[in-house]
Order: sequence, then structure tokens, then C-alpha cells
Amino acid sequence: MKKTYIAVLFLTTFSLYGYAADIASVNGKPIKQSLVDYLVKDVKDSGNIVDDNVRATIVDKLITNELLNQEALKAGVEKRPDFLAKEELALYDLRIEAYIADYIKKNPIDDKALQAEYERQKTIFKGKDYKARHILVKTENEAKDIIKQLAKGSDFGGIAKEKSIDTGSAENGGDLGWFQPETMVKPFSDAVAKLDKGAYTTTPIQTDFGWHVIKLDDTRTVQPVSFELAKGEIRKLLVREQLIKLVSDLKAKATIVNNSSVKAEK
Repeated sequence: MKKTYIAVLFLTTFSLYGYAADIASVNGKPIKQSLVDYLVKDVKDSGNIVDDNVRATIVDKLITNELLNQEALKAGVEKRPDFLAKEELALYDLRIEAYIADYIKKNPIDDKALQAEYERQKTIFKGKDYKARHILVKTENEAKDIIKQLAKGSDFGGIAKEKSIDTGSAENGGDLGWFQPETMVKPFSDAVAKLDKGAYTTTPIQTDFGWHVIKLDDTRTVQPVSFELAKGEIRKLLVREQLIKLVSDLKAKATIVNNSSVKAEK
């Protein structure tokens, strides 16, 4: 996550050149130059210019953080159960983020794969945009029950407002507006492409978000986006599918014992 270290407490404007390995200290606790270097790189990577004032701001922020950290240690906050839980989850996130970044770097998606997916999408979607709505639920059984209600004449939008867990579209009757298929996960976009206008899926569609019932409201013909313009979104799609497969493969190889009394429905 990128952070901007411009508006922080106690701004100072001193030159930082000539510091040793420890750029500052607070009550004898050193603040290492390596931390400053990391945050300087973070600011640069976010597209901001780094000058002496920004460097000074970063150092001052680290000093403030260390001062508050020392007080927090004195207060014993790290011994509280809620703190320990948050700390463990934060470490999970950091490790996973680093692992995924390394995995993507070691398993790059080349232009050949991008081009193949681009051609696949052109064949399936035939230069169309789609206007659809959906009802997203947690379990397959819930989705099946909704399909039964629709078969009996229930209003799609009404059910979406009542039962969809996609809060962004539920209040609009599940309406997703117009979208290009490559912006959706593959199971969703493939299901939409098979629907006739006004029809809905008669079997639940599973994605990593949950279970969908999808209704196609309309289509329109569009000029296909060039490969160069489309490949950024296609890359995101393929990376997402790559990570879903990674998790699936890891689960298949792992010995998982779930002693929880509550189990997620499939």
C-alpha cells in the first residue's frame, strides 16, 4: 500500500546528507538509514518527487513513530489479546503480499498468453458490451432457491435488493450497468455471453466472490479494443485466475483439519 509522507506531525526542514547508518535515535533507540531509504523509495514509486524537505519529513515521522512506540511498549499494549490478534493478521498479510509478488515475478504472463486470451474473448464476445444484473449469495443452495423463485415469477430486482450480498449493486436491483467482458472474472463473463437478452442463468455460477444468479438485460455492438489497449486488463484477469488456481492447488496438496463447528456451504 502506498503512503504519502507529506502531511505529518512536526514538520522540519534540515539537510540529511552525511548521516551514518543510524540516522537518528530516540532515548537511545536508533532509527536506521535503511528505513528512511525504504520509505524514500516508496514515495518515489508512488510518483512523487523526493527532495530534502520530503526526506526530513520522513525522518521526523519515524522519530514521532518511535517515540509513540516506546510509550505503547511502556503501556503494555502488545500484551492485549486484540493487539496480538491484529499483529498476527498483519504479519499474515505482509508475508502473503511478499509471497504473491515473488510468485507473479517467477511465473510471468507473457504476451503470447495475453494474445491468446484476447483472441478467445474476441471469439466469444464478438465485440459486444453487456448490460446485466446479478444476485450474489454465499452458498450454492441459496442461489438454487433464488432460481426457483424466479421460475415462479418473482421479480429479479426485488430479490437482489433483499438477498444480494453485493452491496454496490443490490440497492439498484443488482444492476451492474454496461461492462466489457474482460473486466469480469471468466466464469461470470462466460455465463453472460451464453444468455439471451432478458434471460437469467438457470444454474448457479461460482466465482471467488460467491455464487451468482445473472440476468442479461441488453447488449450492444462495439468496436473491439486493440490488443495494446486491452492487454493491461487482460493481464489483471489472468493474474487473478493464476492466483485462484494457486490457492486451489495448495488446498489440494495440504492436510487441512477444520475443527470449527461452522462450515461454509459449497
